[in-house]
Amino acid sequence: MSRLVVGPFNRVEGDLEVRLDISDGKVQRAEVNSPLYRGFEQMLQGKDPRDALVIAPRICGICSVSQSVAAATALAEVQGLTPAKNGQLVTNLVHAVENISDHLTHFYMFFMPDFTRSVYQADPWHADIVERFTAVKGTAVQDVLPQRAQFMHIVGLLAGKWPHTLTLQPGGVTKWVAAHEVQRLAGILGGFRRFLQRIVFGVELEAFGALHSAKDLMAMVDRLGAQHSDFARFMHLSRALGLDQIGRADGRYLSFGAYQEGDGHLFPRGLRNGSGLQQLNTGLIAEDISHAWMLGPERGLHPYDGVTTPDPEMARGYTWCKAPRLEGAPAEVGALARQVVAGHPLALDLAGRGGNVEARIVARFLEVALLVPAMERWLREIRSDDTFIQHGEIPDRAEGAGLVEAARGALGHWLKVEDGRIANYQIIAPTTWNFSPRDANGQPGPLETALKGAKVRDGETEPIAVQHIVRSFDPCMVCTVH
Repeated sequence: MSRLVVGPFNRVEGDLEVRLDISDGKVQRAEVNSPLYRGFEQMLQGKDPRDALVIAPRICGICSVSQSVAAATALAEVQGLTPAKNGQLVTNLVHAVENISDHLTHFYMFFMPDFTRSVYQADPWHADIVERFTAVKGTAVQDVLPQRAQFMHIVGLLAGKWPHTLTLQPGGVTKWVAAHEVQRLAGILGGFRRFLQRIVFGVELEAFGALHSAKDLMAMVDRLGAQHSDFARFMHLSRALGLDQIGRADGRYLSFGAYQEGDGHLFPRGLRNGSGLQQLNTGLIAEDISHAWMLGPERGLHPYDGVTTPDPEMARGYTWCKAPRLEGAPAEVGALARQVVAGHPLALDLAGRGGNVEARIVARFLEVALLVPAMERWLREIRSDDTFIQHGEIPDRAEGAGLVEAARGALGHWLKVEDGRIANYQIIAPTTWNFSPRDANGQPGPLETALKGAKVRDGETEPIAVQHIVRSFDPCMVCTVH
């Protein structure tokens, strides 16, 4: 048995290190280390609860809107507020823009450049992938970055700026949207749809969203051809490399529910595993610190009662990341989890074949195809004559949870108020779920499970299969540890 330490990883937000025990050319055990401690939860202690709207989004510059929505949702629960419908529509739009942009950034900037490496130069698809996806210089950069920037104008028009907007509030939004602005926003969204259909997907978004199985998906790709679109390029190299056979976790998928619509969500809340879909009881979430550099009780605590006290000398620790567990077991989060919980037939088929590298990438495309039409509908539903925000007061004593879905998965903010100040503020980010260490029962987190069995070629110091598996989860390490 030999040990290999892989890291730091490039093209990852924050620091990441993976320790691998290798035997017979395969990973036998993985330990995932988040080596950067942040301390945001400690910063928030004793503050005015409304300060969370300013401080919490600065956890991250990639998913700042998600952090803002989570903080605002927690404060709304504390104040007993139901956001104005217009405010919720605008919040959904701003949030969707960020999440879609994150999906595209992950695919084009973080994931696909790995396939331009010389290890693949003998493969027939390599020259095309090098021309298209080489980091910084590929032709895809010239196509995608201007379109992404134009799409992000929706956030500028509705939220004033990105990241770290203060437009999103517990009772809605501070921005009043006039009828003529709706038309301008619709024009931007329409141009983005045309770009997606022409360059990214190669088909109508509704046609992609209506796919029912992996067989239907491949039939479409084969009909279009390998270079018809960027998605087709990915699928052909994925099948050539067997990306649908690597990176399988334990098949337990969690979603907090994405994009509030009335009493429900566009993508619903729930837990799905081998026994089917279950209602989500967030009271059964606990954070285990048995293998984290943290002080606290050995038994896992619910986030309302959570403690974040760093202890770099903790003997069994190998990461700053806690191990969140639901009903005592790990759960995978992200676009694949959202669509599996939502019951989309394509996602269910992909997950039924084993959640893997390919399935996670396809799920992001599926989500984009479903979200853009939803955004068009939300724009049509805005009524400029109606209110955009409700107002409330902070009580002396209360608690509230902001449970949302960032691009990378389930994000939760748990807020406890005493004497009108923040008595406790705990955050579990998507990468905290996916990149968690082992718990007191020895259960590995989703990435640690997914890495087991990954092939390591002789002489590899940065195993390419490990790289693909890690990136399939789209880690955001600055969000992981607070």
